[in-house]
Amino acid sequence: MSKLERLLIIDFGSQFTQLIARRLRELGVFSEIIPFQKVDDKNLKEYNPKAVILSGGPASVLEKNSPRTPLNLFDMDIPVLGICYGLQVLVKVLGGQVERGKGTAEFGRAFLKKSVIQTDLINGMFSDDSEQVWMSHGDHVSEIPLSFQVFASTESAPFAIIGDKKKKIYGVQFHPEVYHTLNGSKLLDNFLKISGFKKNWTMKSYKETKINQLQKTIGDQRVICALSGGVDSSVTAALIHKAIGSKLTCIYVDHGMMRLNESDEIINMFKDYFNIKIIHANESDLFLNTLKGIVDPEEKRKIIGRLFIEVFTKYSNEIGNIKFLAQGTLYPDVIESVSFTGGPSETIKSHHNVGGLPKNMQLELVEPLRELFKDEVRKLGIELGLPKHFISRHPFPGPGLAIRCPGEVNLNKLKILKHADSIFINQIKKYNLYDKIWQAFVVLLPVRSVGVMGDGRTYDFVCSLRAVTSVDGMTADFYPFDNEFLGETSNKIINEVRGINRVTYDITSKPPGTIEWE
Repeated sequence: MSKLERLLIIDFGSQFTQLIARRLRELGVFSEIIPFQKVDDKNLKEYNPKAVILSGGPASVLEKNSPRTPLNLFDMDIPVLGICYGLQVLVKVLGGQVERGKGTAEFGRAFLKKSVIQTDLINGMFSDDSEQVWMSHGDHVSEIPLSFQVFASTESAPFAIIGDKKKKIYGVQFHPEVYHTLNGSKLLDNFLKISGFKKNWTMKSYKETKINQLQKTIGDQRVICALSGGVDSSVTAALIHKAIGSKLTCIYVDHGMMRLNESDEIINMFKDYFNIKIIHANESDLFLNTLKGIVDPEEKRKIIGRLFIEVFTKYSNEIGNIKFLAQGTLYPDVIESVSFTGGPSETIKSHHNVGGLPKNMQLELVEPLRELFKDEVRKLGIELGLPKHFISRHPFPGPGLAIRCPGEVNLNKLKILKHADSIFINQIKKYNLYDKIWQAFVVLLPVRSVGVMGDGRTYDFVCSLRAVTSVDGMTADFYPFDNEFLGETSNKIINEVRGINRVTYDITSKPPGTIEWE
């Protein structure tokens, strides 16, 4: 991204760090997240950011060997914004004081009161006497550095917004990146204006820069693309094809766990819309046989990830002279699978793109979308000329229906699930709800229930409908179907799908749940 203005986010392990990057992109600025322990004086200078944001984090600056910034950060004459823990770090480094005491911790909503000292950082805020923000801190700033001023406070945080206007170093105790800080994006936008950003981050600029990068990285070598038929892998294929043309070969692995008639639709679509070399690798027997007896979701995901790579390697060897494997890994995949800090934060789940890869993999990975969120991938797809009806498809996991069949996967359960899922999606389209929903699907539960159909007793599977709204997949809420829709859909599934006699609807948000059940 060398031609774009860059903002560096130094990550101290906050669960909200990715949201900072998301908000900045919405404001037209490209940012890169780097774990604190991977940033030192030398590479910070080489990176040469236009500004730096210090994220929040779970540590305490009062602890020995707690995370810190590079020593030269505050000597670089660039704007800095510290958020929550990041505020406390810059206060501590610049000579202020941080303490821990009763009555000063804040979690959840809080309300700022503006001081008499003005700053451009809060322009457009405080239309009322107070400003709602979201707090999440135990320690508190008790004394600010000598050159700093106070711009706003709360009852428990007298130094909620502070800064040195001359040096353009600011700190906020709350999280402007989260939804419940009502004018958080306005504050971040003000910081970008103070920093002098021109806001040249667009999908067009990303496309052009990424194509140049791909051309330099790949050169005259050949690439195979792990094509799943979903939006992510398809945009990956289109982007790489734009960069290297006929040196790309797509391999569509049919693992037998796609939705009803989906494999045929994918092959036909690529023949109609793309002039890309594609190989249809029907390996459903291999996948299903290997998954026999496997019930643990992590093990299923890792087996599928491993088999994907083995299949790609097998077909690439048959093609010959292949050096790179392209995957549609997205930013949320990386965030949920890897701890940015390298510390004890828990892995939520492994993703087939980033989990289960064998150490002796013979191909080098190319992941041109790993910096993007899902909605940004859709915008990139439009920029690349992909058909709109395809780009608007709901996300579909690489492991396919295997992770929508909790417990062991087999042909009979897949047949039942495919039919039920098709009915659910068609119902959503019938009611013109498809574009209002981020993702919708059916889960076939590993339990059976007693039912009565006609004059006979049934003992069949239970399924759960799942439909969520979201922006980037990082958080989600269930879609509020009305009872008429749910009743009609339940009746259609039970009447038309042999093997299901009970339908439920999942109303769990993310968090605490994930979107997929496994």
